[in-house]
Amino acid sequence: MKTFYLRELAHARAGDKGNTSNIGVIAYEPQYFPIILRHVTAERVKAHFGSIVTGPVTRHVLPNLDAINLVLEGALGGGVTRSLSLDPHGKSYSALILSMHVEVPDDIAVELMLKGRRPVARTQEEAKS
Repeated sequence: MKTFYLRELAHARAGDKGNTSNIGVIAYEPQYFPIILRHVTAERVKAHFGSIVTGPVTRHVLPNLDAINLVLEGALGGGVTRSLSLDPHGKSYSALILSMHVEVPDDIAVELMLKGRRPVARTQEEAKS
């Protein structure tokens, strides 16, 4: 097993409605979808976003699209018209979700590395290689 950023397996889009943000995470390849399901849980997303999300996180699975939709309540500082945030729409949340770490089985890790994608460097020594 190797650790990669989610961005190596998927892309994402974010939207908003009031004080709720939703993020779609879409696998680049069908074989990456089970990894996303395993690691991008509502609990892990809530922890990853920390104090940014004050309400619950709900995950909806879209298996025919190899995607999930995450609904983050209380995530926009009150909403576009009330928030003092530099990003009151939460568009940057798609980039934030893609910085999550996911554990990838060896066969998929090899496939990713052959495509030029790098595992997360855990130490300074790993970062040099």
